[in-house]
Amino acid sequence: MTEKRSGDTVADVDVAGAAHVRHPLRWVASLVVLVLAAQFAHLLWTNDNFQWDVVGRYVNASLIGDGIAITLELTVIAMAVGIAGGILLAVGRLSDNPLLRAACGLYVWFFRGIPVLVQLVIWYNLSALLPRVSVGIPFGPEFAHGSTNQLITPLVAAVLGLGLNEAAYMAEIIRGGLLAVDPGQAEAAQALGMGGVRTFRRIVLPQAMRFIVPPTGSQVINMLKATSLVSVIALADLLYTVQSIYNRTFQTIPLLLVACLWYLVITSILYVGQSFIEHHYARGATRNARQGFWDFVLMRRRRPVPPPEVTA
Repeated sequence: MTEKRSGDTVADVDVAGAAHVRHPLRWVASLVVLVLAAQFAHLLWTNDNFQWDVVGRYVNASLIGDGIAITLELTVIAMAVGIAGGILLAVGRLSDNPLLRAACGLYVWFFRGIPVLVQLVIWYNLSALLPRVSVGIPFGPEFAHGSTNQLITPLVAAVLGLGLNEAAYMAEIIRGGLLAVDPGQAEAAQALGMGGVRTFRRIVLPQAMRFIVPPTGSQVINMLKATSLVSVIALADLLYTVQSIYNRTFQTIPLLLVACLWYLVITSILYVGQSFIEHHYARGATRNARQGFWDFVLMRRRRPVPPPEVTA
């Protein structure tokens, strides 16, 4: 291979016998990881304070199952509230109405700025601020009323605290996904005679889902873990159930391990589901081959699809 540049000739370069570049630091890093993994496995096997027999006795207990059911129920309801509220807030933030846009922006700023734990405590103690809740015409007659203590149960307080906070984050995720779609797509659809609703449903939303689904899946996993905060308002979720057991038996570490195992199992299932949903909405937008189930489990790299052959 020769190259002429300004009258000079570069010597031929033979790459047939080129040697692979060595990476000694990779071997050092691999050795460090293996040593740390061996030490951790030895700790799990030899340390009797983990009390694996206690873990095995409680991991399938019916009381733990009831706590898991409450955790999953709360996750689903809070995410439903968050997604529905996020859609409304995202539309409001993209509206041409400046008052609506400012109100939705203020909501997002307020709920993203206050910790979730503080919001849960406020909703649980709402009766101290509003002892009585009523429904009726503003500044007019009331149609119905009730005691706040009876209306705001621990479950309702948890749903309000987690769901309304999640709506603020989902609003930004959905708004970002909609803005990521090229405006020319909607303009082309309108040029073909499509209405606004049909353009949004058939053109904009399917493309925006590629940007909305991945962070939404992460938010579902975060919501599942955030449900552990409701233990402070005495809602019998997984963590509160575990705490109620080890407060009686004083077996703190093994009961916390039971909670950790179940959280890991559920989040792993959600993570796998999120991966396959991402692949569904990424069809046609990537040249990477579809990742199989075992490729995902074993964390293998995706195999690139070879470019199509061009025939003359």
